[in-house]
Amino acid sequence: MISMSSIWPLYDLKLTTPRLELRPVTEQDIPAAVAAASSGVHEPGRNPFSTAWAEAPLTEMGPRMAQWQWRLRAECSPEAWTLLLGIWHEGRFIGCQDVGAKDFALLKTVSTGSWLKQSAQGRGLGAEMRAAVVLWAFDWLGADVAESEAAEWNAASLGVSRSLGYELNGITRKAWGKQVETVQKVRVTPETFKRPDWTLQVEGHEAAAKFLSAR
Repeated sequence: MISMSSIWPLYDLKLTTPRLELRPVTEQDIPAAVAAASSGVHEPGRNPFSTAWAEAPLTEMGPRMAQWQWRLRAECSPEAWTLLLGIWHEGRFIGCQDVGAKDFALLKTVSTGSWLKQSAQGRGLGAEMRAAVVLWAFDWLGADVAESEAAEWNAASLGVSRSLGYELNGITRKAWGKQVETVQKVRVTPETFKRPDWTLQVEGHEAAAKFLSAR
């Protein structure tokens, strides 16, 4: 019998840290992701994302999040991919961490983004989940650079980056919905990365890396 894992090997990837489990979001996980996001991700009117998806009413948020998951899978190729990982803490879905790349075989560079529901914020979980994907990128995929960005006013996100050894990498202006935001870019390399004092556990890497042509 043909398994879903043989068709889409990314589903078997799992990253485990001391407090978190990160694995690709499946169809069955979408309701939990929507529930986590609808509980609140940021202060009203203080949108840290390029689109105000977390402020949408539930009737709009759910379809948009599902469409985003489907779009990422549909557009996944060795030339350009974004892997969206759900975050589980104590058995509960609390957010998402993505890691992606364009022309990875040549550039060896990944970019990341994430969100956590508000009740899970302020406990270092954001740094832990970012560290997990950066460790996977450097130690398992062989990346040379990991990049990220945040609105200039987003002290929490930039604080996570700073704690992990990211260095400032210039600013740019972007249209976020109907607003213009000054966005701070950051980057980290294996040499500047501040490694956590724990070891990342990885399952399903070989099949996932082969599927992405990343090694």
